[in-house]
Amino acid sequence: MKKEITANKEAVKVVKIVKLDNGDDIVCCLSDEKLNEKSGLIKLIKPLLIKYVPQLTPQGFKDYVALIKWAAYTNDEIVTIPIKKILTITNATTEMAKSFTHMATGYKGLESPRKGSDYNRTMFNKQDNDKVNEIFDEFADTDIDDEETIH
Repeated sequence: MKKEITANKEAVKVVKIVKLDNGDDIVCCLSDEKLNEKSGLIKLIKPLLIKYVPQLTPQGFKDYVALIKWAAYTNDEIVTIPIKKILTITNATTEMAKSFTHMATGYKGLESPRKGSDYNRTMFNKQDNDKVNEIFDEFADTDIDDEETIH
């Protein structure tokens, strides 16, 4: 039985953020269907990878959040994974639930992420390049003791 996903308060309870042990953040719905307890598996419905894309804005660097198909090379809407690979499962925010709902309606039509030469590189203009160099120069000018670390 699939849960109907709607962009309201109920959707926030249904849409989950799953943090995996490899660092991936997946937004999805979890299946009501119980798997065999001994299997140690869980079903993710329409899993989408949350991808953080840095952008340079006039105010500085800002993260743009993109949702891309997690199991890219299959048309399966339900993906089964080992429970041991999951660190946490949390409820999605209302905004994330709305974004997921919008993307999930056309799940089968989502393109696989492109790799290789499809990426079109662009160079910073002189003004943007100078601004980025200025930011890095500020870090280089900071005195750091040998015992201190920056994270």
